[in-house]
Parts: sequence; C-alpha cells; structure tokens
Amino acid sequence: MSIGTKHIFFHNRFALPLFTELLEARADVRVDRLTSDSTPDQIVKVLGGGIAYHLSADRHEIPTHLRGNAELIARAPNLLVISSSGAGYDTIDVDACTAAGVLAVNQAGGNREAVAEHALGMMLALCKRIVQTDRHLRREAGINRGDYVGTQIRGKTIGIVGLGNVGRRVAELCHGLFGMQVLAYDPYLNEAEIAARSARKTELEPLLRQADIVSIHCPRTAETLGMIGANEFARMKPTCYFINTARGGIHDERALAAALESGALAGAGLDVWDTEPPPIEHPLLRFDNVIATPHIAGVTFEAREEISRMAVKQLLDIVDGRRPPRLINSEVWPAYAERFHRMFGFAPE
Repeated sequence: MSIGTKHIFFHNRFALPLFTELLEARADVRVDRLTSDSTPDQIVKVLGGGIAYHLSADRHEIPTHLRGNAELIARAPNLLVISSSGAGYDTIDVDACTAAGVLAVNQAGGNREAVAEHALGMMLALCKRIVQTDRHLRREAGINRGDYVGTQIRGKTIGIVGLGNVGRRVAELCHGLFGMQVLAYDPYLNEAEIAARSARKTELEPLLRQADIVSIHCPRTAETLGMIGANEFARMKPTCYFINTARGGIHDERALAAALESGALAGAGLDVWDTEPPPIEHPLLRFDNVIATPHIAGVTFEAREEISRMAVKQLLDIVDGRRPPRLINSEVWPAYAERFHRMFGFAPE
C-alpha cells in the first residue's frame, strides 16, 4: 500500500453497490471485500494493509474471526477505524478498539424511520389483533368477532426503554399521532433532554408498572444484556404488550414465553432474537399473540441507501483526517491521533 492510498475493506452481505461505487469514485481509495468464505491467505493480505473496516452490525452475519475483535485488530497493524453498518455495534469489541488506538463508529440514525415505523406497526397490529384474526380466517371457517375485541392506542401510555434516534422517533409518533402518554427510561439523558424528545423521564420499574406498551430501543451492551427478565415481566400489566425491535438478548426469551403462557402479558412483537432467525420450533413462535419478524425492522430500501451514504461519508472523513460524527469511543482520540500522524504525516482535526 502506498502512503497515498487509503485501503478500505468491508464484510457485509447487505452492502449495496452504491457503497463501493461511492468509495471507488475516489482515485486514492482502494476497496476490498471479505466474505465468510475468504481464505486465510486472502484475509491476511487484506488485513495487512487495510486502514478502515466496515462490517455488519448483526453478530449472526459475521463469523467470529472477521468480527471487530482483539484478534482481528492484532492482525491489522494499520487499522484506524472499525465501522458498523447500523446503529448497533454488536460485532465490534469497543474496548479492544480503544486499547489499540482504533476508532469505533456506527451509523446511528440511518434507519431510525424504518425501525420506528416497524415498532409502531407492531403496536397497532397487536392492539387491533390484526395478525391473530388473519391467522384464524386462514386456518378455519367461521369466526366470532367477540373473541377478538381489540384496544385503541389513543391516550394509552407507552414506556420506551432507550430514547436515542429510534426511541425519540417512536416517542414523537406516539405522542403526535395518537396523543399517547410517553414515559422514557434512559439513564444517559436528563429530564429536560427527555422532555425535548416528547417524553417524561422515569426509572425502569415505574415505567414497567404504568405502561400499556413497553418498547425497547437501547443498544445491546453489557449493561442492557438480560435487562428485561422474569422480574421485569412480572411488573407489567396483564394487558401490556411488549415490543423489541432493538437487539436480541436484551429480554429473556424463556421468561417472556412463561409470562405469555401464564397470561401475565397480553402479547409481544419481536423483531430480534437470541439466535437469528429463530428455529421454527422456538417456544415464542407457538403463541398467536406474538408477532414475529426476522430482524427486518431497519431493512428498507430507503434505510439501506441512507446508511450506505452515511457510512461512506464518515469513512472518507476519517481517512482524510476529520473527526467522525458518530464516534462510539471518544476517549480513544489522543492515541488514535498519534497513530494517524505517524501514518500520514499530519494530525487529524
């Protein structure tokens, strides 16, 4: 790799041609693609010269040896940044990046509209019992409408866990469209910041007790893993609907199945799973009051294009010496700036 060449590589089966087209429009950028079938020799060659790595945010799509972990970083001496294709960054070991002077970035906000709409669609379908009645009509003749009386969401209370890009948009839609009371649990935002996002700040326990709908919109981290378990489901109303379009592992799937089995919850909308896609025999798939989708909330044509453009701009900003707008590990900057200066002969902004 010549000093004037910026070598960017990626592993992402959802990457659009637009992603590589925009990068390759730059004469000083070289782009390589790694796949799960790349040979050890191919991987060594790419890692040896690559300065920027872009990969899927979904841990189920990336084999362990190609995730942004300490082992990969050790094999890529010139690596300056690892970039996630979504808001989540399950495939990046942020601590390992920080220790090595490597930036970790994501594309937070790129699919916020898509995921918010999906969550809202699940809310409406559950409350109006659309999926349950559709299933009934398809598998047996005759239906008693009285068995499927729904509820309206206007004026109800929604509890949002995580009020970032997606959670904020869900709050706006629920408050603005349906006049819902919006409670939010987000320990990283103060009362005024949450109020500016159309919600009222609360702790997790009162949120669970008061909400008619609980919707999860926080990242999967050591702090949030297993956050919603048997104790949390027990605090919810038996008329409450639980929705997770964020990440699998934030809620306990067995505890959710037990709550639904006992009638402690009215239903659930799940786009994310411990194993994706979930096996057909998964206990939660046997409930008619569970709406299940295979982690597609953020996968729309518009969101994929937006994320491609965001990712390319951010990667090019980084290799050109500018500070990225969606930096996850900001504490790494001094060590990173020193490495950048050694490689390119000037300090990043």
